[in-house]
Amino acid sequence: MLERITVETTCGPVTGRRKEDTYLFAGIPYAAPPVEALRFMPPVAPEPWREPYAALKFGPAAPQTPSGGLTDSANVRWREDCLSLNLSTPACDDGQRAVLVWIHGGGYRTGQGSIPWYNGARFSRQGDIVVVSINYRLGALGFTDLAHLGADYALSGVCGTLDQIAALGWVRDNIAAFGGNPGRVTIAGESAGGFSVATLLGCHQAQGLFHRAIPQSGAAHHTLPKAAAETVTERFLSELGVNDVVGLQSVAAEDVLRAQGATIGHFEGAAAAQNKLGVAVAPFYPSHGNALLPESPFEAISQGCGSDVAVLTGTNTDETTLWGYGNVDEEKFERIATGLGAHAVLNTYRQQRPHASLEELLIAVTTDHMFRIPAIRLAEARAGHTNDTWMYLFNWASRAFDGRLKATHALEIPFAFDNLDRAGVDIFIGPGEKPQHVADTMHRAWTAFINDGDPGWARYRLEERTTMVFDEQSATTTDPAAAERLAWEGLR
Repeated sequence: MLERITVETTCGPVTGRRKEDTYLFAGIPYAAPPVEALRFMPPVAPEPWREPYAALKFGPAAPQTPSGGLTDSANVRWREDCLSLNLSTPACDDGQRAVLVWIHGGGYRTGQGSIPWYNGARFSRQGDIVVVSINYRLGALGFTDLAHLGADYALSGVCGTLDQIAALGWVRDNIAAFGGNPGRVTIAGESAGGFSVATLLGCHQAQGLFHRAIPQSGAAHHTLPKAAAETVTERFLSELGVNDVVGLQSVAAEDVLRAQGATIGHFEGAAAAQNKLGVAVAPFYPSHGNALLPESPFEAISQGCGSDVAVLTGTNTDETTLWGYGNVDEEKFERIATGLGAHAVLNTYRQQRPHASLEELLIAVTTDHMFRIPAIRLAEARAGHTNDTWMYLFNWASRAFDGRLKATHALEIPFAFDNLDRAGVDIFIGPGEKPQHVADTMHRAWTAFINDGDPGWARYRLEERTTMVFDEQSATTTDPAAAERLAWEGLR
């Protein structure tokens, strides 16, 4: 018989179970189902309950269509009633433990908090940490700016972000009952989860809900200006064939996903050259220029927002090998780089990497454009307000696919969680001995930062730019790839 435990929350009692030497509570509702009249609306508190809620299995994911990529290939169980969280704790006592809240990635279109790579049991067991993972609204249901339909929809372009804030509010109000300390909360995430962390860092309304932040492969440049968001909305409503409140509340979620996919294809596919949004951000990302995000998160951070929050941030050396670019000739290389506004940096990359192929040069340029340089910009934006910023670079090269992935996007996640033995990780790592020593080093650093606010190496100051490089032999270096970093000065 499984050992079970019941804990009181502000909404009612919840029952969890003993699993992997921790207590797991899965699928706890933190907001009401965002359906019918609540679709495209800010989250509201769930109706309270009296009988114990069976938090024994993970809740459904937000509506989504898998893209078929390496990290997003399987169909998932989804439902619009998706606003739930999962919690792993060493004990439901008054331990006042540090808390990690994980925000999943997936391009704001896919993903869920229950992915095995995000299992927090080892953080709980080894680090005495309470771990929370959340679901939030994705894609068109989470990030469509419908403000033209009236004041009730003024924040519809940031519903997914408001979901994240609501989950953090639940943590503030309830985590003490699960052995956690609401004054020691770290938010972390990778890719769109990292974008989310940086967005919350630059969101005044979210301040005080967390005290440390770990944006992995994601910084503060990934929100849509209002005009671009409105352009996306116009196309989406045209694809959906609906432009009134009644229709938007009643149309099937499957039709929303269909129109969402067509809209993405319009802006990112073959027609993209004629229909650019004018920004390097995809459709259905959070938008700024509203009451929640009046300016971009980067601008807010540059002005000091979030300066009392300690930040550990970084990227992987070869992020964009995950997508690949096929056969790269000189014309394709120049076209992609120019489209990114990166043509001015090409000579520097050629000089610094004289033996690199065109594909390797393109991977380096796109990795820096999408991930490394924005992370550095985030650290630079904070430098005038706080010293509590640390930088890392994940450089361990995957052996999978004959080594073509190298230190690709998302590879660091199971290392940080110490989850190299979870389902699917072996495909990413490839053949050979499991690199547990790299995971041990990285997991210790994350644990130390979550518990004490210091991962164990020097802060990122602009004079030295100290960066921890995680690899077979992990060590700090100063200002890695400095010439390439300098080539981006004045570019976004």
